[in-house]
Amino acid sequence: MTDIQFQPGAIDAQGCVANAWNVVTNKFWLYIGVGLVTIILIGFIPIASIFLMGPAMGGFYYLVLRDMRGEPVEFRMMFKGFEKFIPLMVAGIVQSIPGIIYQAIQYATDIAHLADPSSDSGSSNFFQADTTAAAVGGLSLIVVIGFAFLAAVWNLMFMFAIPLIVENDIGVTDALKASINAAVENVWGLILLILIGIGVLLLGLMALCVGVFVAVPVVYAANAFAYRMVFPLGRTEFDAPYTTYGSGE
Repeated sequence: MTDIQFQPGAIDAQGCVANAWNVVTNKFWLYIGVGLVTIILIGFIPIASIFLMGPAMGGFYYLVLRDMRGEPVEFRMMFKGFEKFIPLMVAGIVQSIPGIIYQAIQYATDIAHLADPSSDSGSSNFFQADTTAAAVGGLSLIVVIGFAFLAAVWNLMFMFAIPLIVENDIGVTDALKASINAAVENVWGLILLILIGIGVLLLGLMALCVGVFVAVPVVYAANAFAYRMVFPLGRTEFDAPYTTYGSGE
């Protein structure tokens, strides 16, 4: 296994978001376009999105990481992730396993309802039906909350796998292991970053939903900054406080 060094407790969540905002607004239309295409690839193509998630996000990370270094960036670079299609696809599938399971359960439930329409009909015993529905509803809520928690932990553990593959000549297994190790040592910073990211997305939704097209690239770019803080390049300009990004431009 390639020995990839990482920094424990390195994530400044607020700095990640602040710098992500600077990155996106400095090249506003580029990131709006790249973000929109990324959203379409990973969220609006049935079945295929499962396989496109890794390469699409890999391309987004590639572009942001170049931008951090002050290197030229352009729209077509978002497809660089497809140059490592297989490893990024596998990493993306692994990271998406909770979502895949949820979709499979949802499809199975829909098929069951179609196969047995009588399951939705009223019961002759109203009070028994009401009690049963309440019990099932309460149990379902507990299951949903528990599943959401496990899905969040799963996603957090593998958050760095895709950018690790983009930047390094390593296999999927090594990238997943390195991501888990780094995430465990930076768990509180990642949790705070996720919570702030949710807040950014909610603000985007409140802005007549149009703000989502800005919020999503900001969240993705913030994750890229978190990755760079945890896996620095070992050059002084990247060891400086990230909140200074773009301040001199």
